[in-house]
Amino acid sequence: MRMKKFSVTIAGGGSTYTPGIVMLLLNNMDKFPLRQLKLYDNDKERQNIVADACEIIVKEMAPEVSFTATTDPEEGFSDIDFVMAHIRVGKYAMREKDEKIPLKYNVVGQETCGPGGIAYGMRSITGVLEILDYMEKYSPEAWMLNYSNPAAIVAEATRRLRPNSKILNICDMPIGIESRMAKAIGLESRKEMDVRYYGLNHFGWWTDIRDKDGNDLKPRIIEYVKEHGYDVGQHSDTSWQHTFQAAKDVQALDSETLPNTYLKYYLYGDQEVAHSDKNHTRANMVMEGREKNVFSECNRIVKAGTSEGTTLKAGDHASYIVDLARAIAYNTHERMLLIVENKGAINNFDETAMVEVPCLVGSNGYEPLAQGNIPQFQKGLMEQQVSVEKLVVEAYIEKSYQKLWQALTVSKTVPNAKVAKQILDELIEANKEFWPELH
Repeated sequence: MRMKKFSVTIAGGGSTYTPGIVMLLLNNMDKFPLRQLKLYDNDKERQNIVADACEIIVKEMAPEVSFTATTDPEEGFSDIDFVMAHIRVGKYAMREKDEKIPLKYNVVGQETCGPGGIAYGMRSITGVLEILDYMEKYSPEAWMLNYSNPAAIVAEATRRLRPNSKILNICDMPIGIESRMAKAIGLESRKEMDVRYYGLNHFGWWTDIRDKDGNDLKPRIIEYVKEHGYDVGQHSDTSWQHTFQAAKDVQALDSETLPNTYLKYYLYGDQEVAHSDKNHTRANMVMEGREKNVFSECNRIVKAGTSEGTTLKAGDHASYIVDLARAIAYNTHERMLLIVENKGAINNFDETAMVEVPCLVGSNGYEPLAQGNIPQFQKGLMEQQVSVEKLVVEAYIEKSYQKLWQALTVSKTVPNAKVAKQILDELIEANKEFWPELH
């Protein structure tokens, strides 16, 4: 049987992750064949650096695939089946402010958690809605696979403002952690495991992990994590080493589950601040490392006229994007973690909360798997955090200064309302170009 070929737009074409995603798609043409690949970005100059190299890569790896890079929405979103969106509104320059402004007040400075995540969320909502609207205007039958951060706030915004849109909100962090779990106990792949998991994005717990024969793998993984945290793997910089190793401290709070690494920012905030360099944050590391290296390699490829010998690698961490597209395209009912409206998936939790749970994915979208009741410890933490996310979206919709102040005050990373207001006022000044004007 001849497989249908698909047309895909990568929104955020100038991202440093785009070459890896392009290579990943081309490496999986046997599973998910392409007829057309487009890059879309509103920053032509930045996108051209990546796109010129990607055009060479496509010609060498799959010359039959049509390749386009554009800043024109009609060209970018017409005649497509999927949008894969990973935009960063404000780029790394704004990420740096997200991280450094809270740290001035000895509050966690992180791109998706705490005040930094709130600031980033207020910027991302506009950008994600814009791309979603372009897709629905020019290719109304297409699906948007959104992995733009901060995914929790973006997901709540799309629930509120585009409730009938064909968008799936996803995150690769649980995938990366599951790969580390598998490696820790000698498995070849995370796909050898079936998991039960619940939480919010960057705020969740694994409750059951079994192999395909039903054998319980969780005790072995817990023993490893208690001693080592999660395996650092390919990440050699100190910030990621600290992140994965800190999982053992978070795991100690609930000996029966395995945590998402981001919980450390909420549960050990003081340690994170003490460990941070207020003048040189993760944003600086990325700009000096990944961004510089990827753009330099893209320029080298263009100058050489070939990708032979390239140091760019297929984004294996993002292989779930292909799995998700395949599940929709071929109705595979693959089991995947998605960020979806609760609607009873977690029995004793807010029905309207955007929760991260395993779902079966097919051509009609997703079907969440019931996780039952959750313990009071996790429930209490999640109720506090989901309130932050909902208040941020309410603040965006209502252009409400007070709602955003409340959101910062409720955040477990912020010590009190006074500090919340001081941080908020600085963030407003820094984000004048991106946020709606608050009153």
